[in-house]
Amino acid sequence: MKPEQLRQYALSLPEASEAPHFDYASFRVGGRIFATMPPDGKHAHLFLDDEQRELAVRLHPAWVETLTWGSKAVGVRIRLAGANPKIVAALVRLAWERRAPRALRGD
Repeated sequence: MKPEQLRQYALSLPEASEAPHFDYASFRVGGRIFATMPPDGKHAHLFLDDEQRELAVRLHPAWVETLTWGSKAVGVRIRLAGANPKIVAALVRLAWERRAPRALRGD
């Protein structure tokens, strides 16, 4: 998967926007970050809940690993090379849903 594919999908979600976050690209909804991409373009960070994170790591260990902030697990780190674009898109959607306002999610 290429970084531009992830960017296009993330920005296709309702009210998603891109803004810098230090030297990373960040994807936001309602001002809240749901994904970031380091400048190397080799990885993406998706902010998922614990259950989603554990399942993604277990099912796709070749290209998904736990993302930590200090000692706390906060989501997944995706190695884009070799990642399945359909699965990554589904994970991006889950990250977006987690941060999107209720009215956008249709709950």
